[in-house]
Amino acid sequence: MPPPVPAVRLGAPPPPPCLRTHGAKMARRHMYDWIVLLLLAAIEVALNLITPFHRFVAEFMMEDLRYPMKPNTIPVWAVPIYAVILPMLIFAAIYVKKKNAYDLHHAILGLLFSVLITGVLTDAIKDGVGRPRPNFYYRCFPDGVPNYEAVTRQVICHGDAKVIKEGHKSFPSGHTSWSFAGLGFLSWYLAGKIRVFDRGGHIAKLCVVILPLLFAAMVGVSRVADYWHHWQDVFAGGILGLVVASFCYLQFFPHPASKHGLWPHAFRHQDPNPETENQGTTDPHQSVLPSMVQHVASMEMRTNGRALDNMEAGSGRAW
Repeated sequence: MPPPVPAVRLGAPPPPPCLRTHGAKMARRHMYDWIVLLLLAAIEVALNLITPFHRFVAEFMMEDLRYPMKPNTIPVWAVPIYAVILPMLIFAAIYVKKKNAYDLHHAILGLLFSVLITGVLTDAIKDGVGRPRPNFYYRCFPDGVPNYEAVTRQVICHGDAKVIKEGHKSFPSGHTSWSFAGLGFLSWYLAGKIRVFDRGGHIAKLCVVILPLLFAAMVGVSRVADYWHHWQDVFAGGILGLVVASFCYLQFFPHPASKHGLWPHAFRHQDPNPETENQGTTDPHQSVLPSMVQHVASMEMRTNGRALDNMEAGSGRAW
């Protein structure tokens, strides 16, 4: 006697796509994305080693570059903490509660692409433009004694070479662009998770989404207050970071106003069985159960049609 076939509960929710069952599959599918991330990180390191363009700075131009040297209100080491690690902790907390590996993987991948693409663009522009910082005078002449070329009146700096090199990297602001790249991505992510565009009129949701952007804006304000950047540097950095963050988020997630805005695109197109792909179906994301139900329904309709034809012909037979 054959073993009984277990009953299938129609409409039963599938198990959550956790890292244990779907992690290896996602890593294989996005292997090239992670390789590109490593290449972007290498390019970012190389751009920081390059000497930026030293544009012509004359004596009369130094009048606008004589702001004092001040320490950073937001140190450089703090930027990846609040712009990268903090969002990742929020992503991990949501994964612990919802167990959606697609959401965790794509959020981290999108965030890293956002900050690294922004970093590469920012440092490439910095090296190419070579705009002096507002405190360039005291970088060039730390003792306050100026020295200029006799004919062109171009500055002849005698300060520390590393300090002078950093003094030619004003445009755009790296602190600001990184802040808006990381925290801007976080704002998009939170907007999708709390359904801020559900037309329910809950202003508190909007405040949650604006909060990371406000912090990023205050970072930009601190760069001007510390005399490390002109206001144009901060404005351009903020726009650059936010635009890149928007593109990277929408590459992996639907728009938060969409009815599918809660989870990433890949979650809606996931394979119900992560261990088997493209086995016996034309569409690798097509579920087998709906096809079986549709096939049984079509057989029943054909049977009923033949019975009606026989009754109309007067055969008296139902088959």
